[in-house]
Amino acid sequence: MARRLSPVELDFVESAPLRLVFSAEVSASPGAVYRALAEDVAGWPSWFTAVTSATSTGGGAGREIRLRGGIFFTEKIMAAEPDERFAYRADETNAPGLRALLEEWRLTPTATGTRVRWTFAADAPAPMRIALRLGRAGLGASFRGAVRHLDRRLARSGAQ
Repeated sequence: MARRLSPVELDFVESAPLRLVFSAEVSASPGAVYRALAEDVAGWPSWFTAVTSATSTGGGAGREIRLRGGIFFTEKIMAAEPDERFAYRADETNAPGLRALLEEWRLTPTATGTRVRWTFAADAPAPMRIALRLGRAGLGASFRGAVRHLDRRLARSGAQ
């Protein structure tokens, strides 16, 4: 059953009770990475293996995301700054315990490509926050694997 989450704003990425931040470098340009994140919504399952389906909604103002295990999110795009930042807030989910969730992807050019930084900002009761902190290694591994897959996908397509 879907539940509404708190409608947090962009500043939540800095003030959330739980912030998990991960980063990795890719050889693709910030523009290519941004297009994969923000414009090729349906392509997410091809590089982020936790995602089973991704659909753009509201003319690009939102997304519907389904994850392995049956978890889903209805999201609102909060920031779409080409080559720099892509952020979205979860408005509805069937994930137990979450009260608020905002994810931000920051892109920074490097000498050889792009540094990708993903911030997972959440609010949940203390036991859920503890569980998420304990799951940090798994989330980090999922992120790093997704970024590696994305980099290979972009290299194969010639998107630089």
